[in-house]
Amino acid sequence: MIDWRAIDTVLLDMDGTLLDLHFDSHFWLEHLPRRYVELHHLDEATQETVRSRILHEKGSLNWYSLAYWSRELDVDILALKREIQHLIGLRSDALDFLEWLKQAHPRVVLATNADRESLELKLPITGLEAYLDAIVSSADLGVPKEAQEFWFALQDVEPFDPERTLFIDDNPRVLESAREYGIRYLLGIKQPDSTRPDKAIKEFVALDRFASIFPGNSPPVGREDQAHG
Repeated sequence: MIDWRAIDTVLLDMDGTLLDLHFDSHFWLEHLPRRYVELHHLDEATQETVRSRILHEKGSLNWYSLAYWSRELDVDILALKREIQHLIGLRSDALDFLEWLKQAHPRVVLATNADRESLELKLPITGLEAYLDAIVSSADLGVPKEAQEFWFALQDVEPFDPERTLFIDDNPRVLESAREYGIRYLLGIKQPDSTRPDKAIKEFVALDRFASIFPGNSPPVGREDQAHG
């Protein structure tokens, strides 16, 4: 599927690509609305209002900003995230993929819409940082990945050749934006959230497991395989 000799740079999304999206889905749509109602002593029905407010910002920088939601909802979002941080985890064979990339030596860059507060929470728990050459947050660049401006700004801080770059993301809108910019190799994710059904991604090839794009489709035996072997 991928000619690795043609790849110099691998751009990776975090939530839903390397990390299981279950933590974020549960936090924003279940835990936060419930805790908001509890902390402000409001009627249970207010939970739906909170969900609607959150979803209204989808795709914007506000959607991804912990500081924004802390101000808007008058709660400590980071503290509430820590209440369920045990749900933060890597997707299936993500760590095997990152270890292989480290051996294969393309430049590996985390290109994420997660803000710095989210990164400070998740990176120590997941250990992702050890496998990355650089981390770029859309909050640093002032524009989300859904916008063309993100890619031009990314090019300024972390130069890459779009023709020799692979980008993997679970968000079709983001993949479309990357394609418009000219990134040649684009892959989606079939099941970003392990507790939900596969997503329908019609315009892009979607991965079930990273193992499918290893040379010869035969990655090194990883912890998951050993555990079940």
